[in-house]
Amino acid sequence: MKISQSGIDLIKGFEGLRLTPYKCESRVWTIGYGHTGGVDQNTSPITEKEAEELLKKDLKYFEKCVNNKDYVPQSLNQNQFDALVSFAFNLGQGNLKELCNANYPPGKKTVDHIAQEITLYNKVRIGGKLVVSQILTNRREKEKNLFIKPVGDS
Repeated sequence: MKISQSGIDLIKGFEGLRLTPYKCESRVWTIGYGHTGGVDQNTSPITEKEAEELLKKDLKYFEKCVNNKDYVPQSLNQNQFDALVSFAFNLGQGNLKELCNANYPPGKKTVDHIAQEITLYNKVRIGGKLVVSQILTNRREKEKNLFIKPVGDS
């Protein structure tokens, strides 16, 4: 599967577009639409077109993760796929695997379990402590709403 335009729009809406490097809420250097690889304070500004290219490249990686049965053994519809690509883009493949596999015997975690648990991933580490982030709370809620939305509903 590939992420749909509505999934891309969800990610862009939360990430926003920044053409110069900045530190995100987790204090990680970021540029474009949430791109972090190889970014630091000395990274040169980019164009909107370059930001789009970085996003497409980053999304291909997370699409592969969500399509990987070792990470996500459940069968997904397009909305569920889009929500999990957004989740993985934001929190990484390790959290994706945990969300879709942890605390259940292999093959026993359902999409209903994932929908119930996705909102628990709303914390950021600041000064060594996990703190609830309103930004992440809002993002997880939107991802959950997309995840449980039947395909075809507008």
